[in-house]
Amino acid sequence: MVDIDLLQTVELLTQLTDEEMVAVAASATTRRYLRGDVVFAEGDEPDRICVVASGRIAIAKRSVDGRESMVALMEHGDVFGEMGLFDGLGRSAEARALEASEVVEVPYEPLRRAYESRPALLWGVVRLLAERLRTTDSALADSVFLDVTGRTAKRLLELAGDADEFALPITQEELAGMVGASRERVNKAIASFVKLRWIEQHDRRYRITNREELERRAR
Repeated sequence: MVDIDLLQTVELLTQLTDEEMVAVAASATTRRYLRGDVVFAEGDEPDRICVVASGRIAIAKRSVDGRESMVALMEHGDVFGEMGLFDGLGRSAEARALEASEVVEVPYEPLRRAYESRPALLWGVVRLLAERLRTTDSALADSVFLDVTGRTAKRLLELAGDADEFALPITQEELAGMVGASRERVNKAIASFVKLRWIEQHDRRYRITNREELERRAR
């Protein structure tokens, strides 16, 4: 049974009527993925949006020589896979489970019918795409204005959220993909934070001991 309460939190769907939401939920399925399973590959024919019910999904791009850049990390309530609904082109990136995850998958067709019958719903789409553009602008600015150490500090703070103690939900290789640098350079940056006593590290567990300095380095 698909969780309608979860779907009602998705920005693309919040303005649907009860009847439209029932139709969307009736067409949806919940799929389970193990770590490393591919939800869809770059270039695949698009046919559905996806909402994370549990776990974490990486959105990643690969270079021709196999290197990976993680462009987004999707967690509970996040939606992805919507671009193909509007441009009909192949998937722009790969979606892969970083841990055991459940994903609610909604076919495009009931959404397309709702948008065609009530075009005002597309304002929700515009807001989502504007948010995506702002995130892209921020990532581009980071790549220009921050060095690897600064980008590593910023990603660790993002993964920690408001908590000072946290477990890294991704591997060092995946963190390097988020930072946009080699694993060796990211590990060197983390080692410098430990040496400066800004963080403590025990395997994949971290404790932020000087958030002020870490935040300063991330700017």
